[in-house]
This record gives sequence, C-alpha cells and structure tokens, in this order.
Amino acid sequence: MASSVEVFAGGTAVITGAGTGIGAGLARHAALALGMSVVLADIDEAALERTCVDITDDGGRATPAVVNVGNAAAVQGLADRVAKESGPLRLLVNNAGVQQFGYLWDTPVANWERLVSVNINGVFHGIRAFMPHLLAQPEQAWVLNMASIGAVTAWPLQTPYIMSKHAVLSMTECLHQEVARAGAGHIQVSAVLPGAVTSRIFDEAGGVDGGDQTAAEGERQAMFRVRERAISPEEAAATILQQAADGEFYIVTQPESVLAAMHDRAQQLIARRPPAPARSRFTAQQPE
Repeated sequence: MASSVEVFAGGTAVITGAGTGIGAGLARHAALALGMSVVLADIDEAALERTCVDITDDGGRATPAVVNVGNAAAVQGLADRVAKESGPLRLLVNNAGVQQFGYLWDTPVANWERLVSVNINGVFHGIRAFMPHLLAQPEQAWVLNMASIGAVTAWPLQTPYIMSKHAVLSMTECLHQEVARAGAGHIQVSAVLPGAVTSRIFDEAGGVDGGDQTAAEGERQAMFRVRERAISPEEAAATILQQAADGEFYIVTQPESVLAAMHDRAQQLIARRPPAPARSRFTAQQPE
C-alpha cells in the first residue's frame, strides 16, 4: 500500500475546525509531515492564527480562513476561492464540531441550534460547496467527514453531540453511495471515528442554564478524566491520513476501543436490545 506521503504530498488540503484539537493536528501533519499546502478554516481567528504561525515557522505552507461553517454562503465562498487560487483540491476534511452537556430536556434551544449548525450543517455545507469542484476535476480527491466513536454508541448527558455524530456517519455512508452512483471514482469518501483525542472541546462545551446543572457539570468532569487517557492530535492525524491513503471507509484512531464499540452496536441492533448503560460498556472508550 502507498504511504500517506506518496498519496498526499504536494497537494492542497482544506480542513475545517483547524484552529485547535484534532483539526490543528491534521493541519500540522498534512503540512509538515506530508508536504501539503493547507487551508485552515475556523471561526476562532486567534486560534487559527496561532496554528498557522506554528506551521509556517516550521517551514510548512498554511493559509488561514476565518469561516463559520454554519453559514452556507461563507463555506461556498471558501470553496470558490480555493478552486480559483489553489487549483485542484486533494483533501477535504469536514472536522469542525462542538459539544453539549446536560439532560436533553435541560438543553438551551440556542445551544442545540448552534451544535446542529456546526456539527451537521457544517458538514453538509462543506459537501455542497466543494463537491461540484471535486466532481469537475480529473485529479483524485479525498473527502473525510469527522464522526466519532459516539456515532456508534448511545450516551446520556451528551445527546445533542451523539445525535450529530450519528447524523454525520449516516450522511457520509449515503454520500459514499451517491459518489459511486455518479461515477466519480476519483473521489474517495471516508467517515472518521476517533476515540478520545486531546482537545478543548470539553472545556468549550455548552452546559445548561437551568435544570440539573450538577449532572451537566458532572459529565464535563467525567470527560476531563477521559481526556487524561486520550491520544494526541498529531498521533490521531497520522493514523487518520494513513488509513485514508489505504482506502479505508471507516477510519478509526484507536482500533481496539472503536471497533469494540462498533461490534457492540451491531450486536445490540441484531438482538434488538435497548441501549445499555454506557459506562458499563465503554468506561475507557468514551466519545471524543
């Protein structure tokens, strides 16, 4: 099999949510280890600038783009600029995501709408904006949509996030079939299902204004403990991009834990069992 360097070197990548966390890790790895020219998109201008400077100071090629992925026109503008200024796109990673803690009935409407806008609409906007350019180009391209181990589990007190990752996984599975039906064999579509990866997603997650605030904050603290066992964004990035180069559809960062979750999910559906308490099965493999 070809190495990720052989597959991606010299190409252009667009990565959303690239200011911090796994997005920043993917950007650094793509630019510095694979020699790609990377467009980093994020709504956090300060974080974006820091990551771009880190990359360029180490000799990589990085361009910042302040973009709200929940805004369809903004993402379309990014796609059109990249096509005009950078030419064929080799790698698109729809990665931007946010978290939410608390009972579903306590979740503020604004937090729900923000999460859906970023986690689900952001992926759709990326696909809708970039796919026409990818379909029109003869060069091979890869589209990676960021799901999570949460996409194959049910998890209390993180319902909006888990729901969104199930949506991203099913969206990507359907997109894979649509690309094949359209005869676009030069486009590889993959779903990325990371386990725990170090990031600030738990720090910046929404909580609840009323209702059971103790439960919401307790879940946040539990996720902080999970983060202590997380792999680094750079380690996750190397694994993700090598599996993409290998042609994998379901890309996993920690096979032991993620594949176990996938197996348990399949067995639950086959047996028509109701969801079991999450921590009895996934204590060490909680969502990203």
